Amino acid sequence: ILNDPDAPVAGNPAGDLTIVDFFDYNCPYCKKAATSLEKLVKTDGNIRLVYKDWPILHETSIVGARLALAAKYQDNYLPVHHALMDIPGYGIPQEQMLAAVRKTNVDQARLDADLTAHADDILRLIKRNLNIAEAIGLQGTPGFLVGVYKVNEALTYDGFVRVAADARARAKKTR
Repeated sequence: ILNDPDAPVAGNPAGDLTIVDFFDYNCPYCKKAATSLEKLVKTDGNIRLVYKDWPILHETSIVGARLALAAKYQDNYLPVHHALMDIPGYGIPQEQMLAAVRKTNVDQARLDADLTAHADDILRLIKRNLNIAEAIGLQGTPGFLVGVYKVNEALTYDGFVRVAADARARAKKTR
């Protein structure tokens, strides 16, 4: 879960706390929580953030996940991820997703090629994410693992600060 070499990672790679984010590009709650989570990662400076694309809400959710994960092959996962998360609402049409991706620095021809060349690898990663979410008992998006804590709700910035502090305190007690 924490060290899947295929999972996109942001923040501090050597951070003292890992947060795993299970999300769907069609989830308005995920989008709201993502803003707070990324603010925490930036202000804290010692958090490693692992992204788990979990396309479960709408038929275009898989489109968004595939686009973002294919962009990872040209080191553009985060710009594509942010572009897709910035689209408001639910049930986002594929055309709107593609338009958002085109506004990033992604090489569109290479993205198209990577979508085809790495289709099986991308699908395997998405299936792993689905299986992990089910195995750990997430009930829907958004879902987070913050250290030893499982959180299955959209947290505010203050909520993320509190659970990160709790996770660090618990980790110190078990050392």
